[in-house]
Amino acid sequence: MHDLRKTGCALALLVLSMGVQAAKPVADLPGATLPELLIWAEQHHPELTAMQHDVEAAEARIQPAGALPDPMFSVEWRDIPNDSDFTLAPSRVGSMKYTVAQTLPLGGKLKSKQRVAEAEVEKAHRQRLTLSTTLRAKIATAFIQRYQAQQNEVLLKEELMFLREVEQVAQIRHANGLTPQQDALKAQIEQTTLKADLIMAVTEQQQARAKLNALLGRPANAPLAEPKALPPLLTPAALADLESRMLGTNPELLTQSATITAAQNTQDLVKANRYPDLTVSVSPIQVGNRLTDWEIMLSVNIPLQQTSRRSQEREAAAMLSAAQIRQDAIANQLQGDLQEQLAGLDAARQQETLIRTRLLPQAELTFQAALASYQTGRVDFTTLLDAQRQMRRARFGQLKALLEQYLRFAEIERLVGAPL
Repeated sequence: MHDLRKTGCALALLVLSMGVQAAKPVADLPGATLPELLIWAEQHHPELTAMQHDVEAAEARIQPAGALPDPMFSVEWRDIPNDSDFTLAPSRVGSMKYTVAQTLPLGGKLKSKQRVAEAEVEKAHRQRLTLSTTLRAKIATAFIQRYQAQQNEVLLKEELMFLREVEQVAQIRHANGLTPQQDALKAQIEQTTLKADLIMAVTEQQQARAKLNALLGRPANAPLAEPKALPPLLTPAALADLESRMLGTNPELLTQSATITAAQNTQDLVKANRYPDLTVSVSPIQVGNRLTDWEIMLSVNIPLQQTSRRSQEREAAAMLSAAQIRQDAIANQLQGDLQEQLAGLDAARQQETLIRTRLLPQAELTFQAALASYQTGRVDFTTLLDAQRQMRRARFGQLKALLEQYLRFAEIERLVGAPL
């Protein structure tokens, strides 16, 4: 029994180890490794694809924003004879006037419009990046939860195996008249409890699979490969200068920065509307079958509606101020969220280290001692079960603390907006 216990503990530690290499997914199904899932989502997620089209649409608006408006062409029939033989034939009216007019916006309006369009492209890019970063964090969380449920199932099955061995020991001792029948019954009750936990672990795997498929934009019951491994945990050195990196790469902040740029360019455009637009017209005049004269005309619109323009300028200034205030608020919130995640990560790291190096070895030794003492009749069966439960809690606690670090890293990567 002692050797069996040591073998089981070694198996548990092997299960908890996070290998770098992963087996290839069965039948090319996604889900075996986290990096593979993230790549799959980036290539196939429908909302990301739709937002990429939004980016392309915004890019297509840049050139038209800086282009001149279409010229106008008009034809004027002049001195039409007032007789019964009505006609619009150019040779039979007094004269024909053909006018080509082109409006030329002044005050840098076209340049401002183009800059607004360029800022909207940057904003669309950042919005897609925000969605991609958020989606990556959610997929990582769902994958880790599925992996945890899978490992819980493995550990529970191993615990059941150990309890069956303990039950056999209790039955042997009862057959020899050394212990009451209650010991074997207690072992059976404990196994039933573990079987209920096992059902919950299987259910959690199914729920995590449905959640993963939803995040990937796939049907909830679509098949996924079994999770094989998690990437290696990052070292504390990867967290150096994290706050300044976050302020420079967080997609939400970058989106808000693009919003500020667009608001500034919109403000410039509104101010440029104080200037009139110039329209240049060229008109050849036809008399009979030949062109006899030319006319050139310059015209401007008169910006008299100053009240409306001042209101538009106040609106643009208010939108710019609001965007700048929101950027400061987002930065403050992100800094608070980052410190919260770092504190949680440090606590999970310390807890996992404590369980792995102190609590789990102590619990294993306690169980081995209790088992040996029970076999010789020096402790009762309740003491043995308590020792077994303590070891189980330690093993599940180590797994939980280990995976908590992965969850914290996933959230930190979302805040930073880039892989650590």
